[in-house]
Amino acid sequence: MTCQFRCGNACAHEVGNASGNAYFGDVVAEALTRRGVLRTGALGALVVGAGVAGAVPALAEPTPEAVAEDAALYSGGGDLRFSPVPPNKDDALRVPDGYTSAVVARWGDPVLPDAPAFDFDNQSAEAQAKQFGYNCDYVTMFPMGRDRALLWVNHEYTNEALMFRGYKDGTAAPEEQIRIALAAHGGSVVEVERVRGTGQWKLVTRGRRRYNRRITALTPMRFTGPAAGSDLLKTVGDPAGVKPVGMLNNCSGGTTPWGTVLTAEENFDQYFINGDKVPAAQKPYISRYTIPSGIASGNRRFDRVEERFDLAKHPNEVNRFGWVVEIDPFDPDAEPVKRTALGRFKHEAANTTLARDGRVVVYMGDDSRFEYVYKFVSKDRYIHGFDRHNRKLLDEGTLYVAKFTGDSPAAEIDGSGKLPSDGAFDGSGEWIPLVSGDKSFVDGMTAAEVLVYTRAAADKVGATKMDRPEDVERNPVNGAVYIALTNNSNRAPAQVDEANPRPSNKHGHVLELVERRDDAASTVFAWSLALVCGDPNDPATYFAGYDKTKVSPISCPDNVAFDRDGNLWIATDGNALGTNDGLFVTPVRGRERGHVRQFLTVPIGAETCGPMVTSDQRSVFVAVQHPGEVDGATPDSPVSHWPDGEGGQPRPSVAVTWHTQGKKIGA
Repeated sequence: MTCQFRCGNACAHEVGNASGNAYFGDVVAEALTRRGVLRTGALGALVVGAGVAGAVPALAEPTPEAVAEDAALYSGGGDLRFSPVPPNKDDALRVPDGYTSAVVARWGDPVLPDAPAFDFDNQSAEAQAKQFGYNCDYVTMFPMGRDRALLWVNHEYTNEALMFRGYKDGTAAPEEQIRIALAAHGGSVVEVERVRGTGQWKLVTRGRRRYNRRITALTPMRFTGPAAGSDLLKTVGDPAGVKPVGMLNNCSGGTTPWGTVLTAEENFDQYFINGDKVPAAQKPYISRYTIPSGIASGNRRFDRVEERFDLAKHPNEVNRFGWVVEIDPFDPDAEPVKRTALGRFKHEAANTTLARDGRVVVYMGDDSRFEYVYKFVSKDRYIHGFDRHNRKLLDEGTLYVAKFTGDSPAAEIDGSGKLPSDGAFDGSGEWIPLVSGDKSFVDGMTAAEVLVYTRAAADKVGATKMDRPEDVERNPVNGAVYIALTNNSNRAPAQVDEANPRPSNKHGHVLELVERRDDAASTVFAWSLALVCGDPNDPATYFAGYDKTKVSPISCPDNVAFDRDGNLWIATDGNALGTNDGLFVTPVRGRERGHVRQFLTVPIGAETCGPMVTSDQRSVFVAVQHPGEVDGATPDSPVSHWPDGEGGQPRPSVAVTWHTQGKKIGA
């Protein structure tokens, strides 16, 4: 059920990447000289940033001053002291002893002041456009003083089989149900307040709530950047190619230094029909983005109420989705902006940081089997407080794609999970430029073509195929970049390599990347596998060298976050160990690195999304996506009753957890 509604059964189809690009194992270099690298396990192998720089070929030896400067970045950290939540299959949100949780917002809760109360059996598109949307994902907060804030939440996709009684498919569904689904996509801005000085937060339900807003699949938007106005983005409804309508399948996201949201469109392909009927010149790109031919089974049939989703009539409409969208939560009248300079693919997230010289860097993953990792570096520098200048930074810069190289002989990577002789799964890599402004670095492709058909451009420059790269985020304390690689059960035994050491990778892994001199604008880096997930009793798993008898089982890492101490928080999606998904945390330095502990579990059938630890570390938010989404479940026979309890329908919700004695999270 999840596969059908979230991504259109993507894993049941042919892999979109049919390029001849190498896997890691095909590009293993001769063993590199390990100048200055600290050998203490995967997470510890990169603790000295300058030492890692020495692991990258052709780089100068680090100076003692550089070593001290980079090592200082790793001085933060804090103890984690809580009893892990055991694996379970409960229909409840489980948290550690000493903690409690509460729902902040659930599907159907009023967002706009004039929104009606939710009524499951009497839904309407007009009401849904004013209510909290379905399947919440990315969560972030914008403070408005100590005890008030704006909460942004993505609404990734709809599951009509759980939303409506008697639902069969998009072809047979009443048109009003299709309109409800369009309105349930997008995102919400809601004002929240702290409860009596605790770590609990709740919706503000009184007063004007002037910032509250719904963004949907029907919200007018605009394109900016080099591809805006391109012939590839022009349609009958928008002959100038600058005014897209709506956003779809917004998975994770990020924030900017100037206080806006970057929300990422992911599995947009599934919403269209007749991909086989586009002009011949477009067909190779349609295939690369796995757009279905004809009318795929389970299609929501948005084309019945919005003709633009029929590619036989509007072939360019599909090119107007798959972007990173910037939204100002403090201006409810501001048009959302699709930033074309960041490229078009199935974005999982878009997380920002600043380079040493002040330029803005955005890290992004393309969430499909054998796809790539990207980053964007702005041309100009961020200037604190200069809003008019900063709002243009994501429109001009260089878009890169990652190429990784292992450093161990191929014979030492045998599929068993045994570490190679150098003691770590690791290597080096480079960021390959694709496009900068109007200049393309890809032979035979214009800048606009690179940005609209980014996957094809990355194929041409030899980017490295990865196992569903999802969240990519830089740790603000240690400067390392962490990449969640969720899984890839299609990896054949012949395809195992140093960065993907297991065939049929059901459980995924987390990769740690350190850029030269800890500069996010650098084009070279070192990498190592921080975690190889799964059952700790499985010899093919790896927890940074930590004692595996003391760690929590973890499967399918999806999103990552960091607390103020730099601890790594990991949300899972699709736990292949047979128990509910959850939220996990591990230190990334010291004797406790690799000590993974489960902090919470979500209800049966649900995925853990978000997550977000507040800056004061007194609250942790998660989005509980698709509770009860189990094959065969229906509104008349639900598997979950969370969060409303017995007799209630499952409702995707955002929840907050806090310590009952006011202690910081994890303490």
